[in-house]
Amino acid sequence: MRINEDTLLEGKNVVLVPYNAHHVPRYHQWMGCPELQQLTASEPLTLEQEYDMQKSWREDDDKCTFIILDKQRWADPAVLEEQCMVGDVNIFLTDPSDPSLAELEIMIAEPSYRGRGLGKEVTRMMICYGVTKLGIRKFEAKIGLDNKVSIAMFKRFHFHELSVSEVFREVTLGMTVDQAVRTRLLGDMAFMQEKAYRKDRDSRQEVTSPHTTSQAAL
Repeated sequence: MRINEDTLLEGKNVVLVPYNAHHVPRYHQWMGCPELQQLTASEPLTLEQEYDMQKSWREDDDKCTFIILDKQRWADPAVLEEQCMVGDVNIFLTDPSDPSLAELEIMIAEPSYRGRGLGKEVTRMMICYGVTKLGIRKFEAKIGLDNKVSIAMFKRFHFHELSVSEVFREVTLGMTVDQAVRTRLLGDMAFMQEKAYRKDRDSRQEVTSPHTTSQAAL
């Protein structure tokens, strides 16, 4: 989606940035992992196909994608943005006749970052963003039956089981954003700040410019 092409969402432990071309090589490396292919029900793509997919996700009106960054590493200008990447999160508008319905998909790709609560934080951030910026009122999540951790996490957000497919070995969970959900999730928006992505990115690059580095060495 074009709506988030200059949006940075900052949480407590993560920073969400739009999926850009310079993220593709690292993302492509992730998706070569058989475990992630199984967890995300994805087929491996060539690097060229991955670039085409990134462009599609940026331009299509029915997809909103962010790359998940480690906030602590992002705060260090000496660390390249690609080295801060830990996963991605997507909102898909799945029904053209109902733009208030969306599928939510989260992937913590770096194994060392799993089990640290990042998925829960990112889920809350994306639900809040979807409700306030995209007008989403109903969320669904399709999860592999063997992915017990993700199923349990979504159920903590009061997603409930809609259907189970034994053929595809996945469960579909859903949640309607009623007033109780809005109060619970959106009552305190201070946990998340929205900033201009390009401004923050350029500020990091200025700190690590050759001129700045030479001055720091004096």
